[in-house]
Amino acid sequence: MSYTFIEGSVTAAKGFKASGIHCGIRKNKSKRDLGLIFCGRICTAAAVYTTNLVQSSPITITKKNLADGYAKAIIVNSGNANTCNADGDEKAETMCQLTADALGIADEDVIVASTGVIGQVLPIEPIANGMKELSAQLSDNLEGGSNAAEAIMTTDTIKKEVAVETVIGGKTVKIGGIAKGSGMIHPNMATMLCFITTDAAISPEMIQKAVKTAADKTFNMISIDGDTSTNDTLAVMASGLAENKEITSENEDYDTFVEALTAVCRELSKKMAKDGEGATKLLICQVSGAKTENDAKGVAKSVICSSLLKAAMFGADANWGRVLCAIGYSGCDVDVHKVDVSFASDAGKIDVCKNGAGIDFSEETAKTVLTEDEITILIELNDGNGCAEAYGCDLTYEYVKINGDYRT
Repeated sequence: MSYTFIEGSVTAAKGFKASGIHCGIRKNKSKRDLGLIFCGRICTAAAVYTTNLVQSSPITITKKNLADGYAKAIIVNSGNANTCNADGDEKAETMCQLTADALGIADEDVIVASTGVIGQVLPIEPIANGMKELSAQLSDNLEGGSNAAEAIMTTDTIKKEVAVETVIGGKTVKIGGIAKGSGMIHPNMATMLCFITTDAAISPEMIQKAVKTAADKTFNMISIDGDTSTNDTLAVMASGLAENKEITSENEDYDTFVEALTAVCRELSKKMAKDGEGATKLLICQVSGAKTENDAKGVAKSVICSSLLKAAMFGADANWGRVLCAIGYSGCDVDVHKVDVSFASDAGKIDVCKNGAGIDFSEETAKTVLTEDEITILIELNDGNGCAEAYGCDLTYEYVKINGDYRT
């Protein structure tokens, strides 16, 4: 492992400031609803988005602004998705203009994002009125990053932020990120809002490749509830202030950067899965011994998406048959007669299936293992070298309660 986790947020990397305020989009004045991330110099930038055919206006505008591979700022609001609105593009462009005017930069150097209820007109006045305060509160300390992390929360119960450092070309490089995501999350990048900053020097082409690679192994392996959202965006900006030799090809420096970026994405993925709407447990499905990596991914996703398996984990029920069932309908090339399954947590590990068949095990011990708040489902396919990891959560009564009256 060539990276180290450090205390920090999107302000950990050199050159970045952030802030978050309550501007009035949300009725609850105790909740921040407008966030800003800014770098005083032009950054190479890249993003990946939801695959849902219904996409938010901010995604349309961000794609246009990032076409050249550069950006200086990210403006994001919560409380309103700005999706499926006739004036959505205009409102997203206005958010960019307001940000540009406040920071003295060009409109096209702004990434814009929104999250919240779909189909409600976004009020632009609170954003316009809040820009002076938002820009004045920009800070390069942890508080600035944490305030931005809070500003993008919707049904999230915790802020999600993380930072790592690594060494590239003899220079210390830092990568920090914030994310929001609790429901309406399912594999197919992206799966949430996530903003990552780094002081690495890396070309637009290589940062785009790195983002896609990291997302495929992390955010694309999450499922909370099987719904792919309309606003999901993962955007990364790189200031180059670490002064490493610019990464322009897939060399050793690139591999080190991708490893550290993937670590940030993986940690944020776990935080999102653990904070799934109504969730009480983080589920991690580790698949090994697959014929190919794609088979491993398919199996891991299928298991983590199983509503029956998620419900069993909520009840601490070692119902391994639901794991086998999900493997069987995954569509992957698997010999079900070779499959081994175990459950593990801080309370221990218990084997429950060998060669596709049940084995004797203590239900009492299994319940003890599955009562913990982080559970790993270990699947050995015994058919190759492919491996993958997916993230999810249990399915609880509270999930239905939250989503039954989310809008009203």
